[in-house]
Amino acid sequence: MSWLILFVAGLLEIGWAVGLKYSQGFTKLWPSVWTVFALATSFLLLGLALKNLPVGTAYAIWVGIGAVGTAIMGIVLFGESAGVLKLVSLALICAGLVGLKLAQP
Repeated sequence: MSWLILFVAGLLEIGWAVGLKYSQGFTKLWPSVWTVFALATSFLLLGLALKNLPVGTAYAIWVGIGAVGTAIMGIVLFGESAGVLKLVSLALICAGLVGLKLAQP
């Protein structure tokens, strides 16, 4: 269950990072509300997951989900570049995340 909680926390990290863009510096109300909600909930869920998971592994996976997901959302939603090097780098991060998960007993 802790891994599922951590995964949802990572998805919410993507949500608040993208929300920051939509909030335009916290000048738009509803995107700002979503951003703060997603941020707080993501931290809460990370804290719950850390009850049963090693801090280094859980934090790295949480950040990795957020970083990869936010980069993909930047490409999809905001037309950011999707060069080969960028995509290969994101794939390497994903491989590292899988490796960290598999390394856990």
